[in-house]
Amino acid sequence: MPIIQRLLLKFIPLTAGLLLSQAVVAQTDATALPSLAGKRIAVSVTGTSHYFDIKVFQAQVDEIKRLGGTPITLDAGRSDKNLVTQLQTLVTQKPDAVIQTLGTLSVIEPWLKRISRAGIPLFTIDAPSQYSLSNTTSDNAASGKALAEQLIADAGGQGKILVFNGFYGVPACAIRYDQLKLALKDYPQLQIIQPELRDVIPNTVQDAYAQISALLNKYPPGSVKAIWAAWDIPQLGASKAVLDARRSEIKTYGVDGTPEVLALMAQPNSPVGAVVAQQPELIGRTAVQNVARYLSGERDLPKESYVPTLLTTAANLPQVKQLRGE
Repeated sequence: MPIIQRLLLKFIPLTAGLLLSQAVVAQTDATALPSLAGKRIAVSVTGTSHYFDIKVFQAQVDEIKRLGGTPITLDAGRSDKNLVTQLQTLVTQKPDAVIQTLGTLSVIEPWLKRISRAGIPLFTIDAPSQYSLSNTTSDNAASGKALAEQLIADAGGQGKILVFNGFYGVPACAIRYDQLKLALKDYPQLQIIQPELRDVIPNTVQDAYAQISALLNKYPPGSVKAIWAAWDIPQLGASKAVLDARRSEIKTYGVDGTPEVLALMAQPNSPVGAVVAQQPELIGRTAVQNVARYLSGERDLPKESYVPTLLTTAANLPQVKQLRGE
């Protein structure tokens, strides 16, 4: 196994936030990793329209090339039909390994099974399939729990919240949502407004803005404490709606750490209460490094390779951006 040097950040008390205790910056010695020379590695992604997607995708491509391999790139453009087609194609192309990033598990699982049964080593990112040799992902349970606890603390444990729940079929989103529901069980005075909202792809920001704008006209000042989303693109649209409605009592919460959301968080009187920032480049590199180890003969890879996340508030935003190299 390669030697990994890590900088571990303990809990850092801040005025309005803290870094998760598991936040890690990892640098892997390139000379310690097996070469991918002569290997064709398929990088199959659900889409590249979102910050997380494109960063994970590009990191995989760069790391495969850095290790001497040839990336085969396939982008489904956020279409389930296209995604199924590209996975079918990989069964016949027989690359040396496949890395699938994201996807609704009920849609992709039959095709991941076919890839595995064809003898092609299969790896995933944010898609914990039984057919994946190793799934690289953020610790979504810890992330969801930390985000929920921040929301609850900011809301004082009571009030009403609007929740986007449009992609429960995506495991990462489901885990984060389940952690929110679990945390709310101890705070019966903090309730989700029904029906829950549906976030969509594409036009996520515009749709979230329209939905929240309409609901803010319905619910008067003081009747909504927070808005929660499993990822931060609907959070971005919701935050803009809150700003335009001048509803400073409402805070928004999400996951990913998209630059536009972090920029909005930095503004005075921002509605962005917290966002769990992922480390997408580290996720992409880690997945490729797992492939390299496997193809070199290593078979004791973890079923789940967790990459730490960073609970981000306005108070620790500069540290988080520095940690992510921004």
